[in-house]
Amino acid sequence: MSDTMPTQTTIPQDPAEIPVDPTAPLVQPGAFLLELVPVPVTDLERAKTFYSEKAGFHVDVDVTPADGVRIVQLTPPGSFCSITLAEGLPTLDMPPGTLRGLHLVVADIEAARAELIGRGVEVSEVEDLGGVFYAWFADPDGNTWALQHMPWRP
Repeated sequence: MSDTMPTQTTIPQDPAEIPVDPTAPLVQPGAFLLELVPVPVTDLERAKTFYSEKAGFHVDVDVTPADGVRIVQLTPPGSFCSITLAEGLPTLDMPPGTLRGLHLVVADIEAARAELIGRGVEVSEVEDLGGVFYAWFADPDGNTWALQHMPWRP
C-alpha cells in the first residue's frame, strides 16, 4: 500500500465501495499469498501509535465492525504483507509479545536503522550473520522484528 492510500475507517456495505489498489499483486491460480500477520498486543492504541508513528507503517484500516471488536491493519512501507492488531476476536487471541523475528527486508540496513532510531525506536547494532545483515527491534509488548539486508538482492 502506498502512503497516499486513505485509511479505511468504515465497513463498506457494498464491495464496489472498496478502492482498487492497482499495485496489489494478482492472485494467480495455485498461489497462496501471505498478506496479513496478526500481532498480539496488550494495548491496541499504544501499538497502533508505535507501528504508525515510530515504525512508519501506513494505517490501512481502523474499524469497529461490532461492539467490543476493533481491527487495525497496518502495512510496512513497500510491502504487500500487512499486520493486524485486533481486540475482541477470539480467533486471533494470542499472548501479547510472543511473536518473534518478523523480517523487514531493506535495501540499506544502516539507513533503515537510522530512520527507526530517528523515530524513537531502539534498534540493535547491525550484525553480519554470514553475509546477511540484521538489526533487531521490538514493539512495546516485546514482539520482535528484524531488519534484514541481503546484499545480492536488488
